[in-house]
Order: sequence, then C-alpha cells, then structure tokens
Amino acid sequence: MSTIRLRGGRVYDPTNGIDGELRDIGIRDGRIVELPPQEKVDHDYDLAGCVVMAGGIDLHTHIGGGKVNLARMLLPEDHRARRERDNLLELASGGCCTPGTLQTGYRYAEMGYTAAFEPAMLAANARQAHMEMGDTPILDHGAYVMLGNEEVFLEMLARGEDFERIRDYVGWSINASKAMGVKVVNPGGISAFKFNQRKLDVDENHVHWQITPRRVVHTLARALRELGVPHPLHIHASNLGVAGNIESTLATIDALEGLPGHLTHIQFHTYGTEGPKKFSSATRQLIEKLKAAPNVSIDVGQIIFGQTVTASGDTMRQFANADLGSPRKYVGGDIECDAGCGVVPFRYREQSYVNALQWAIGLEIFLRMDDPWRVVLTTDHPNGGPFTSYPHLIKLLMDKSFRDEQLARLHPDVAAMADLREIGRELSLYDIAIMTRAGPAKLLGLTDRGQLGVGAAADIAVYREQADREAMFATPEYVFKDGTLVARRGRLEAVPTGGTHFVEPDYDPAIEKTLERHYREHMSIDWRHARISKDELCSCSNHGSLLPCKLHGGGRT
Repeated sequence: MSTIRLRGGRVYDPTNGIDGELRDIGIRDGRIVELPPQEKVDHDYDLAGCVVMAGGIDLHTHIGGGKVNLARMLLPEDHRARRERDNLLELASGGCCTPGTLQTGYRYAEMGYTAAFEPAMLAANARQAHMEMGDTPILDHGAYVMLGNEEVFLEMLARGEDFERIRDYVGWSINASKAMGVKVVNPGGISAFKFNQRKLDVDENHVHWQITPRRVVHTLARALRELGVPHPLHIHASNLGVAGNIESTLATIDALEGLPGHLTHIQFHTYGTEGPKKFSSATRQLIEKLKAAPNVSIDVGQIIFGQTVTASGDTMRQFANADLGSPRKYVGGDIECDAGCGVVPFRYREQSYVNALQWAIGLEIFLRMDDPWRVVLTTDHPNGGPFTSYPHLIKLLMDKSFRDEQLARLHPDVAAMADLREIGRELSLYDIAIMTRAGPAKLLGLTDRGQLGVGAAADIAVYREQADREAMFATPEYVFKDGTLVARRGRLEAVPTGGTHFVEPDYDPAIEKTLERHYREHMSIDWRHARISKDELCSCSNHGSLLPCKLHGGGRT
C-alpha cells in the first residue's frame, strides 16, 4: 500500500469535533495515520478549496434480497431507457429506480458514499441477499434480519415462553443470518394479513395469536439490548402511509419504555387528519415526542418527485396501495410463512396534494430535529426515491431560497397545511457530515468508519467547494475506499471489494432444539442449512464482526 497525503482541505469530522478546520490527512495501508510534514509520500493531493469528509454511510437502503430483484424485474422499461440514454450496453440492470448491483456500487461511490446497509433481510433469503450485496462493488455492506412476524417467534410469545428463550432465538437468528441487527416491519401485521386481518394497531390483538404490536416491539428491543447488539431495533411501525398514523407512531415510541429504538422512514408515519382533506403534517407532535425520548433515533425516508418503485415486506400496506401503482403493476408474495413482500411502482407528483405534503413533511422533520445525531438522511431507496437524489436533497436542506422555489411549484393547498415555508433553518456542512457519516456510523457501532481520526479506515470523500450544493455533492473531486482512490471527478478509478459487517451475540444453543422441530414440521429446508458460515461470506467479500465476543471488533478481519 502506498502512503498518501491529503493537504490543505477544509475538514468536517463531527466524531472528533472538527468543524471546517484546514488540515492535512495522512493515509497508509488503508488507514488514517499521522504523517510528519517532512515525510515523503507516494501521492500528494493539494485540496485547497475542497471540503473533506469521511465516506458517506447509508443506514437504510434496499440494495439486496428478493424484493429488490422483484422490483428490478417489474420495471424493465426503466432499465431499457437508462441503458439507451447513457449507452450502458454492458449493464443489463442499470435503471434509475432500482439499479443492479454493479450500477449501485458505482453510483454510490461516485457520490462519495463508501458503505450501504440493507434494512430488511429475510432469514429464509439471507444467503441470497449476502451474495447479492457481495456482488455490489466498492461498498461496505451488511443487513438487518427481519423478525417479529415469523411463526416461531409469535408462537413463543403467545405461549408465554420465558423471555430468555425468546432472546436466545433472536441471538440465533442474528448469528445464523450474519446480520448487523434486527428489523421489525409492521409488528405482527404481516402475519395478521395472512389471517385476513387488514389493519393492526399498536394495542390491537393479532386475530390468531392474540398478541399486540406493542408487545412485539418491546420484546425485540429488550432482546437486542441484552444481547449487546450495537444498532437499536430498526422499526417500520404500524399503519405506514395512513392518515392519522402519528398516534400509532407515538404509541410505538412509548412501547419501547426507554429502550433504544430506531424508527425508520419516519416521514411515512407522521400524518395527521386535520384540514378539509383529512390529511396533514404531524411533525410538531413527532418532534416534541422525540425531544422527550432520547433513546429514539430516526431516518426520514424523504420522497423525491418522479418515478420510483416501492418495495416492502409490509404486505398489508402494499396490498392496500396496489391500485395506486403507476404503471399499474403489483407483485405480492409470501416467504416460508415467515414474512412477505409487496412491490408497487409509483410516481410522486408535484401537483398531488398528498405527495406534495409528504415531500414537505420529510423536510420539516429534518429541519425541526434539533439533534442531528439522531436523524439520518435517507429516501428509503427506492421507496421514497432513488439514492442518486441525495445531492438534490442536500441542497433542499442547505438552501432555503431553493427550497422555497420548489415549494412554490407544488399543489397550492400544501403551504396552508404545512409549516415548511416558516422554517428558516439551513443545515450546515457539519450537520450534513453528521447525518450522512458520523451519525449512521455511531448508530451502527462502526467505530472506525464515518470519521477521520487516526486509526480510522481511510474511507474519504473530497468535494470541491461550490455554492450549488447539489452540484458539489453529486461529483466529488476524489473518493477513497480503504485508502484506494476509487473515483475522481465522477469517473471510476478502481473497483475494490467492500466488506461485510455483522454481529455475533452469544446465545444458549439449547434453542436449536425448538428450531429443529419447527423447521422439520413447517419449513422447506433443514434448519442447519439456514446457518451462513464465514467461509460463505469470504467467497464474495471481506468480512468482519462488530462485536468482540468472537472476532476482533471494529471492522474487517
């Protein structure tokens, strides 16, 4: 490995309290090091006029797994149009809404992102999801296993099994699927839909198992805390997209009872029922609740106008939205009676009152949240819009005049039902560095990522300072991944393999007797085949444990 000096850039490194200071950064063997000024280096980069940040980290983006491939297949016209427009003849899957693995890695790296994490990996489909993420170049990656709707968990909860056994089941599931954490989608609701239940509120009983989403959320959150998993329970709450769902969102926060929790794509869960259309912004209520609940973090799931495709494990809500598809297509599926998926193409329109208000609500959440360490910049790719829209979103957050111009183009009733025009705040580069780098790394337990301190991984993005923040963040001057220059002014220079991150919490192996019986009676595979070995991960990428219980912590080995 060569020695590199990045000289004279303006550094934004919130983890180490550095806010726009002119500094040099040294790199050796893929790590950030302290280089004496007189030391000779192999490569010296003059970064005068540039902003330097750690590589971007997307905490919630659907880039691997069955439903992503269904979404890709559902819109062949999207891939065809992009391929013809950009002459991407060598890439069969290069669409804008859900690009294939190669395009995903390339586009992220070209924006200065060096890590991206799949938030909804099914245990039954984990092996394929890891293989797919391993085929995504450059990016570090990992996934959260979906629990809270599978029969074995719900049956244990309904029977009143000892909490310790349920905790061991959660620990086994994380280990077997090589996950970074746990995601719960519409707690209990995916299962309830299979019993023809079309809604399930936080304190409403599952029609068959007679348990509530409140109990599901609290049990999983407690299990993760006791297992020592760094990332809090990743929660897709009840009643996504339903007017008035702010009440169930607040109840979900209460269900945690002070335990750590991360509410994902919160924009889709912050709706009131005020006004003539009975659909309004509830961001004031959400922000007040979050101020009183420091145990809770969020990502936003900002919508972006234009064509996309929604892909979710929430079959209950996706079935309800199927008739809104544009183009009119729909895929719904069930996987091993443990989970499901629904895929619906969607076009967000500026002149739609609902879509325009959703856009405003997302921005209000970003701008009203006074603790940037607890809010992560996402579009819930591809559900709110493609990840390639992040530079546009950053400009909306940093430039009020641009934001007001966009607001003026929307459905005329939106300004009356949203407070966006009254919010004068413009996020700073330091704020952006927290929301896209330091904050996600902290929430995921990635101690050597998302920062530029000595010893950290040399994942670095260098942006030429520009007044137009969208142009600035769309095409970095340089992007380094583990010390390797991977992109220069929008052109790829190298395509290294990223690392797979996972956790290995301890659990009592006696739980395997229960799982053996369940798999034998209800599943199509042997329970032992559900376990993914480290050797399998190594076949497609590097790997590393985040917990020091079995491997050295802090990244890859």
